[in-house]
Amino acid sequence: MATKTYDAVVIGSGPGGYVAAIRLGQLGKKTALVEKEALGGVCINWGCIPSKALIAAANLVEDLRGAAERGITSEPKLDIAKLREFKDGVVKKMVGGIQVLEKGNKVDVIQGTATFVGPNAVEVDGGGEKTRLEAAAFIVATGARPVQIPGFEFDGKDVWSAKEAVDLPEVPKRLVVIGGGIIGLELGTVYAKLGSKVTVVEALPTILTGVDPEAVRLVQKSLKQREVAIHVNAKAKGLERKGGELVVKVEVDGKEQAIPCDKVLVAVGFRPNSEGIGLDKAGVKVGPKGFVEVNDRMQTSAPSVYCIGDLCGPPLLAHKASKEGEIAAEVIAGHKSVRDWVSMPAAIFTDPEVATVGLSEEQAKAQGYDPIVGKFFFSALGRAVAIAHTDGFVKVVGDRESKLLLGATIVGPEASDLIAEAALALEMGAYLEDVGLTVHAHPTLPEAFMEACKGALGEAIHRVNAPERPRKERSGAAAQA
Repeated sequence: MATKTYDAVVIGSGPGGYVAAIRLGQLGKKTALVEKEALGGVCINWGCIPSKALIAAANLVEDLRGAAERGITSEPKLDIAKLREFKDGVVKKMVGGIQVLEKGNKVDVIQGTATFVGPNAVEVDGGGEKTRLEAAAFIVATGARPVQIPGFEFDGKDVWSAKEAVDLPEVPKRLVVIGGGIIGLELGTVYAKLGSKVTVVEALPTILTGVDPEAVRLVQKSLKQREVAIHVNAKAKGLERKGGELVVKVEVDGKEQAIPCDKVLVAVGFRPNSEGIGLDKAGVKVGPKGFVEVNDRMQTSAPSVYCIGDLCGPPLLAHKASKEGEIAAEVIAGHKSVRDWVSMPAAIFTDPEVATVGLSEEQAKAQGYDPIVGKFFFSALGRAVAIAHTDGFVKVVGDRESKLLLGATIVGPEASDLIAEAALALEMGAYLEDVGLTVHAHPTLPEAFMEACKGALGEAIHRVNAPERPRKERSGAAAQA
């Protein structure tokens, strides 16, 4: 068995791993990146990137169908093969870009499956031929995989995971989506716009659990307008095949229902890929749910092993993994880097989009703040009216006494882009007035964030300001500050 020695070895090339390898290369470390499948991991190959390509295409189809009132009357025709080719081309371009970046930073990309044989060595199986890699430091970025549920095991034909759904094998006439979370609703919306009759089955009392209820109501309203059936408090109990069609057995509020369909998409979450890679042999502690325990420098219980991304716990976000990859690489290189962000933004690509960062009003209260809230509706914003996308709002939360910005929720057009300004403001410790005093270009969507911040202060220009609510006694950390 051949042996190669490196300063650092990264296992997994998703948005955490490939970024960590690039950063290590930038910092002058001799680095290897091990990947058993395609560079880019889930995010690039069948997650973030291809799903957003499909979402953009589905949005375009729907915009064209509804453009007659704007004087555009051509009816769009959907070519599934061409759309699939476009999506695959996007993925190929992104993977190629990662290859160029790794090479440009002198990172050795090694194809195969890595397994720890000790705290400073892994064996890589490249399809029969094994190579031993030794290093002073390892970054484990093996990510997560879709959860299966009994009776709905993925077969790639009738029962899809997100991977098969993003592959776009066909647009079924009837699609049942089990799971009313982010992935289920994003992909369910795509297929509804492309022509499927979609039914969502969610075991909890609401879809998008944990998201601002006002935002959820708008998403739910939008789904119903697209004739998507939504069952909450519903448990998928089994799947039957009858005469060429599928029947999903569902228990809703204790009563059984049968939902006929052509395909089933199971999107009930992801579990970490912590098994089978020899973490125990490296001395790495794994928690009861399979997540690896790390400190704020991304170090595990084994001094030589670091862990990033989905493998070390929620939130399971690609940009979180990338940031953690940079931190781990910098720590290995001797820099004083630490996981110290103020807040982590999140985006949901439903229709309308939903994006959040920082504290909600309820979370602010729980932390002892006396929150003030400012809201501005896109229906009052010139740019939103001009592009005919007026559903939604920007809601900001601030501290009543100091006027410090604490958080923001955006639901509406381009929310996933608009949240960046709020994230920057939070990271820099901005006050509501700071945003209000910042001149925003007109006519643009970000003006809604400015108006919401001014609204929290009672100074919004393009809405009637609500009267000041009676001041409440504050408690906890904020009261002691």
